[in-house]
Amino acid sequence: MSKFKKKKSGALPPISTASLPDIVFMLLFFFMVVTVLRESNLLVMQRLPKGDQVEKLQKDRSIFIYAGKPGPGYIEKYGKESRVQIGDKYTEVGNIRFALEELRLKLRPELQDKVMVALKIDEETNTGLVTDVKQELREQNLLKIIYITTPGNQLDE
Repeated sequence: MSKFKKKKSGALPPISTASLPDIVFMLLFFFMVVTVLRESNLLVMQRLPKGDQVEKLQKDRSIFIYAGKPGPGYIEKYGKESRVQIGDKYTEVGNIRFALEELRLKLRPELQDKVMVALKIDEETNTGLVTDVKQELREQNLLKIIYITTPGNQLDE
């Protein structure tokens, strides 16, 4: 008898899967870190006016109000008149108070009194609608208003 056995075949040994869970978790953490979740689905068209004095907005204490004509998929249902969107749904001007209160309560408790309202309004939106929104904001005592614009100068067009 021989002490050493001969190889029976020239086949490759099986692949080691010991490091496979490490690779899977590394990919999972990578995609969790780099993925950005969308906060709201935009239902209105947005062609923002240009502004030359633009600053970065702190999003942790901001509530966004969008106004403009309904987007291409919503014209048949909502018409061609400008509408107000808060969150993921259209809101009538009279119901802005309830929508804002709901969003305010979602913020951290220490920031609920320091809310800034960001108005993202299409440049072709009727001024009367914007005035009505601002009047509702005054009644809610939300006096810190920011207008979102795109960088540039309106007169350069």
